[in-house]
Amino acid sequence: MKFKVAFFLFLISFCGFSQLPKGFVYINDVSPSIQLELRYCTAYNFVGEPIYGYHNAVGIVTKETAVALKAVQEELKAQNLSLKIYDAYRPQEAVNHFIAWAKNVNDTLMKPQFYPDINKRYLFRDGYIASRSRHSSGSTVDLTIVHADTGENLDMGSPFDFFGEPSWGSFVKLSKDQKANRMLLQHVMQKHGFRSYSKEWWHFTLRNEPFKNQYFNFPVE
Repeated sequence: MKFKVAFFLFLISFCGFSQLPKGFVYINDVSPSIQLELRYCTAYNFVGEPIYGYHNAVGIVTKETAVALKAVQEELKAQNLSLKIYDAYRPQEAVNHFIAWAKNVNDTLMKPQFYPDINKRYLFRDGYIASRSRHSSGSTVDLTIVHADTGENLDMGSPFDFFGEPSWGSFVKLSKDQKANRMLLQHVMQKHGFRSYSKEWWHFTLRNEPFKNQYFNFPVE
């Protein structure tokens, strides 16, 4: 009996099964071709250090969100394009890290790259930092579109996680190509059941999300 239990546990480990909460999956288990660049596992983000709760560079979302992302990916693949995910499910522990960082107004290490024109003390007021995040419900993703072959980003007019008007959906000072790229992203995401956020061109939430107003805190691993 002990041998059978040990062998079963080995199979779980070998096959990559995990103890994700019911209703959650790994994005690449559902759509392997979606590219990932999980910024909060690294120091290259607006805080300037790896974020609490991000233990591994894997994308986790609800099953419904993964299925919708797969549909988006299949449509983009026909154009030799791909989604690239910057962030998906985000534990509340990570949100708390953002809150603590935002309250320390003297820590402006990454200001030149991510919020050059924004006074850090106004990040809460202006809606860039909040005490709760839709990401923690598991059906919100931050993403862009890249060339499938090279991984090169389509030019969206501002970088991911840039705090300021250039990232707003209403921003008009964009080139023809930048406008077209944003329109493509908006169109394909909305077509497959996502809604956007007005201040972040990269931020989308699944309509009819299964865990709305529920905030999880299991680690990303």
